[in-house]
Amino acid sequence: MEHLLQMLLLFLSLYLNYILENTMKYITLIILFILTFLSSSCKKDSSRYIIGVSQCSDDEWRHKMNDEILREAQFYSGVKVEIRTAKDNNQKQAKDIYYFINKKVDLLIVAPNEAAPMTPIVEEAYNKGIPVIVVDRKILSDKYTAFVGADNYEIGKTVGQYIAARLKGKGTIAELTGLSGSTPAIDRHQGFMSAISKYPSITLLCKEDAGWLQFQAKQKMNSILTRFPKIDIVFAHNDRMAAGAYLSAKKQKREKGTAFIGIDALPGKNLGVDLVLRNVLDATFIYPTGGDRVMQIAMKILEKKSYPRETILSTAVVDRTNARVMKLQTDHIAENEKKIGLLNTRIDNYLTSYATQKIILYGSFIVLLLFAGMFLILWKSLHTKNRLNKELSKRNDEITNQKEQLELQRDQLIELSKQLEEATNAKLVFFTNISHDFRTPLTLVADPIDQLLGDKSLTNNQQQSLQLVKKNVNILLRLVNQILDFRKFENGKLELVLNKINLAVSFEEWNSAFRAVVRKKHIKFIYDVLPNTDFHAVVDVEKLERIYFNLLSNAFKFTPENGVIHVNLLTIELEEKKYIRFTIANSGTAISPEHIRNIFERFYKTDLHHEGSGIGLALVKAFVDMHKGNIQVESDKQRGTIFTVDLPFEQALFCEATSVTTISSETQQELFELPDEFSIDEIHSENCETVLVIDDNPDIRSYIRQLLQQEYEVIEAKDGTEGIRKAMKYIPDVIISDIMMPGMDGIECCRRLKGELQTCHIPIILLTACSLDEQRIEGFENGADSYISKPFNSLVLTTRVRNLIDGHKRMKKFFGDNNILEKEPICDIDKVFIEKFKKLIEEGISNSELNVEDLGKDMGLSRVQLYRKIKALTNYAPNELLRITRLKKASALMSSSDMTIAEICYEVGFTSPSYFSKCYKEYFGESPTEYLKKIGISQPN
Repeated sequence: MEHLLQMLLLFLSLYLNYILENTMKYITLIILFILTFLSSSCKKDSSRYIIGVSQCSDDEWRHKMNDEILREAQFYSGVKVEIRTAKDNNQKQAKDIYYFINKKVDLLIVAPNEAAPMTPIVEEAYNKGIPVIVVDRKILSDKYTAFVGADNYEIGKTVGQYIAARLKGKGTIAELTGLSGSTPAIDRHQGFMSAISKYPSITLLCKEDAGWLQFQAKQKMNSILTRFPKIDIVFAHNDRMAAGAYLSAKKQKREKGTAFIGIDALPGKNLGVDLVLRNVLDATFIYPTGGDRVMQIAMKILEKKSYPRETILSTAVVDRTNARVMKLQTDHIAENEKKIGLLNTRIDNYLTSYATQKIILYGSFIVLLLFAGMFLILWKSLHTKNRLNKELSKRNDEITNQKEQLELQRDQLIELSKQLEEATNAKLVFFTNISHDFRTPLTLVADPIDQLLGDKSLTNNQQQSLQLVKKNVNILLRLVNQILDFRKFENGKLELVLNKINLAVSFEEWNSAFRAVVRKKHIKFIYDVLPNTDFHAVVDVEKLERIYFNLLSNAFKFTPENGVIHVNLLTIELEEKKYIRFTIANSGTAISPEHIRNIFERFYKTDLHHEGSGIGLALVKAFVDMHKGNIQVESDKQRGTIFTVDLPFEQALFCEATSVTTISSETQQELFELPDEFSIDEIHSENCETVLVIDDNPDIRSYIRQLLQQEYEVIEAKDGTEGIRKAMKYIPDVIISDIMMPGMDGIECCRRLKGELQTCHIPIILLTACSLDEQRIEGFENGADSYISKPFNSLVLTTRVRNLIDGHKRMKKFFGDNNILEKEPICDIDKVFIEKFKKLIEEGISNSELNVEDLGKDMGLSRVQLYRKIKALTNYAPNELLRITRLKKASALMSSSDMTIAEICYEVGFTSPSYFSKCYKEYFGESPTEYLKKIGISQPN
């Protein structure tokens, strides 16, 4: 003990030194981890919303819109905008939109290249719950969230009106349109035509698709100039195409007599406003980009605010009269935009610097806290070390004192052990003497029984009773012999009587003793012998038989119905010595490891609910040890329980075998064979009272059957679960149940039966071998009607059964005469049952189709269960109660209403007045008319 204490002190000292040396290293690692986390969290994408923009083209007008969208997005925190350009390619734009769908953007902005190909793709995004804003160009569907753009029809109409005014209602025009499939080109042309159609003298020479591109406009204009010698005005759907047309005309030196008009009016060099100032274009019309407006509506949609579904941007003409002013304004706006961009860059730098300083500040604060914590830990460690040293010193003194006390207690336990052993030996001597005293009267009982069994004049019942007595006398003799043999073994006076026998033949004969129980429990019994093997061995035949029978009977006891028992006989070699090994395996509930450790101890039982003295396996172990053998047990849920016995072929004390001995199994068959269980599945007579017997001992069930079967129908159940099932099926008049049963015991069975609606009224008699008042009180608290102690007198049992049945009959008569459904039953469950049944009859009394099936369904019972329950409570069938209730209701109506007999007949559920009168007279002894005359009421005509 002192050595252990020194080792403990050394360990604590090393542990505290280790903590002090490694604290700084751990703190450094923690600081690095925190700084890394703060740095990564600073870089973390904090975007609230992701917006995808799919542009159809890559031109100046689109660039201006994109810049406006990005600039406006800077005014909203946590917004990320990603722009993809299709470059006038439908397939490319379709891939871009699917990219945004798969990325699960929060909102999609689409400028469709052409309406027809893009419509289904935009609809797919919209149907998947992504808000879609269509800009500039529309699709051929209304499945979008919002539209932002100019009214191209109105722009075309405005251009037409401007040209008509310029030509003063007379002249020729050539039109260069955008991509023919795009909605702006279609709408602009239609608006233009609606304006010039009012002027018959204005002629549209041609309309050519230039696809919004300058080089295509040049090619188309070359063809137009070749075909038409005079063209007053060229109308192009954008400034790029108008500039291309001008260059083509200039190349052919025809630009002087022709005016060129475009749409867009973008600021910047070689763009719309600049081309007007340079006299390239006669005029251009503002086609607003509206990127800032698009972004504003997008944020309203994402933030669940109200927004307009259609946003139409206005237009205006830019010509030589206002072009210079427009240029000054746009230059000023461009300058301001540069300044804003510079300010945004500086703000971003300031925010980054602020975030970095914030991280450094927090990190420094955390480092200070960690250092403070480190010093606190160091101080506490030193304090703890000093405290532990004091406590260990104190504990050392306590351990020394405890050691002295334990030594004293050890001496006391040794003395107590000696006293206990002496007391145990005294008890065993007492049991041995008692066992000797039992053998004489048992022998005197057994012999007269054998003589009586030889009497041919005995009845069948008398024969069965004597066989039962003989069997139980043999069982008592076997138990007495086991106690005596066990006592001899403990005293060292039990000796081996060795003989040489053929184990394979003997085992096969001993197996025959279990044929009856195999049939009764439907067990699959397998006996395997290693072929071509000599099993002649030197053993004590009587003791080996006791080993085999004890193990095999134990297997049958714990194997359920339809289970499997497998006996295997073979030879093995252990340490160069030849052994016989036999195993007995059975299916069923596994034995826990705790029980396996103690299973061979004397008086130990794994299951208190099963019969047995608790010395059978202890005696088996003793007999195996006497043979210098070995016995083992294994058990699990998959394989069941397996007992393995190894016995040497030769015994040291055996000199020479004089004979080959085998033992007859007739005596053992008497001890272990049980009569087949008598079962009944149907009640033969409806008028005969029924008794249900619940007991795990088939002999007790058979004995009670013999006592009662002359007067009652007897049903048997081998355990509480089967008893409840049969009770609910047959509704017996009395139930007799044992208390100690495997699984569900008798008290639990009683409690459940008294708690079920179908069986709560049935009297229950409990059989017990225990006379404790506590157990009786528990039984009565759970609804038992009577207790009978074992061994019981047959006259007491039969008399008690008759009294309970007669008492129940008197109760049924009380409920069944003139008090039907009016008095309270004997228990609350029956009270609720009757009240519900009465209510159902009263509610459906006028329904002529109301029957027992309907009532049973409403009560939650089958027709048969309802019939038996009502019959048991009232002595009436349910249909009789229904008819009587209707008749009583009719009698009350006749004396308290002015209704005719026919009306009353239908009111209470009868379908025929004549049948009603017949039933009324049978029950009350007078017809309805006679009753009315008797009480002085005249029936109306």
